[in-house]
Amino acid sequence: MNFEPLTRFMDYMSRERTPGNAIMVYLGGKCVYRYACGYAELESKTPLTGEEFFNLYSCSKITTVTAGLQLLEKGRFLLTDPLYEYIPEFREMYVKTPGGELVRAKNPITIRDLFCMSAGFSYDLNSPGFQKARALTGGTMDTASVVRCIADDPLHYEPGTRWVYSIAHDVLAGLVSIIEGKKFRDYVKEAIFDPLGIENCVYHHTPRVRERMAAQYRYEPEKGDSFDAFVNVGKDVAHVLGEEYDSGGAGITGTMPDYVKLLAALAGGGLGLNGARILSGGSVELLKLNQLSEAQMKDYNWETLAGYGYGLGVRTLTDKASAGSVGNLGEFGWCGAAGSMALMDSKLGLAMFYVQHVLNPREEYYMPRLRNVLYSCLD
Repeated sequence: MNFEPLTRFMDYMSRERTPGNAIMVYLGGKCVYRYACGYAELESKTPLTGEEFFNLYSCSKITTVTAGLQLLEKGRFLLTDPLYEYIPEFREMYVKTPGGELVRAKNPITIRDLFCMSAGFSYDLNSPGFQKARALTGGTMDTASVVRCIADDPLHYEPGTRWVYSIAHDVLAGLVSIIEGKKFRDYVKEAIFDPLGIENCVYHHTPRVRERMAAQYRYEPEKGDSFDAFVNVGKDVAHVLGEEYDSGGAGITGTMPDYVKLLAALAGGGLGLNGARILSGGSVELLKLNQLSEAQMKDYNWETLAGYGYGLGVRTLTDKASAGSVGNLGEFGWCGAAGSMALMDSKLGLAMFYVQHVLNPREEYYMPRLRNVLYSCLD
């Protein structure tokens, strides 16, 4: 193995495309590479160490679908079960047509639809259902109450017919919370984080977390190519809607050395670095199996996902030629809005976690390049 090309790529990124970035790579349960460069805060020129807290945004979804698969393993539900069997408010759903008419949904929302972004939801966090939940909870927005309230909102398409990125994983977190009878954050801590020895990942900021966070920026291309294009936007996460809202889709703030432990466990077939098993090998294989129909794949058209299918909440490599990938078929993972990127390969026992802290990070540039540079270093 020779990681010099990866070091050069990281250095380039911190000079040209992000204030700072960091990465960890595990192979066969051992850390084989770690590197950080650039700044945790541009204004003070504070060096980035890789120990900082980062808002992980949609990389949080990997935890949520892991929690959901744990319940599947326990026989708490089947993927084919209608959601209304567990949350009755979703029994009678209506679809809003392009003309604005409400028609009764033909298909029930299934639990598979929550995993696969095919439930009919959007990513509108200010819909009437969310507004109702704010009023009902006095702004605390506990996850279970929110999920029940948004069942009042009309769907945007017939469940099971399309792939549309949405609040589906927030609803999945609510489902786990309701079935287990506890806050989603508590379930995750007890069933995933504690067993894996993850101590520095949270769903809500504390003073200690805020103090250790890297500054969060937004890239604004109209301001040119210099670092003046990175605007400090504070450390909050817009998707965390209240002090009791455990966002399954975007809620985790954590450190790179801690969150990579979950990725290493999934890359190891569900077995953690410390020997704790959080999923069976069969569940990991199901997780990364493409779940989308040919019709749904027409919606799954993001530039960064060429050559990938969509498993139970993760991208999964199905066509190396279309992806231009030097990696293995079945490589899987997801990314976050502020630039975090998770990559796992259970054939190699490979786990990579990359972080920066920039909204609008231009992922179409670094994602495929970072993937290819990583794999080239392993030979």
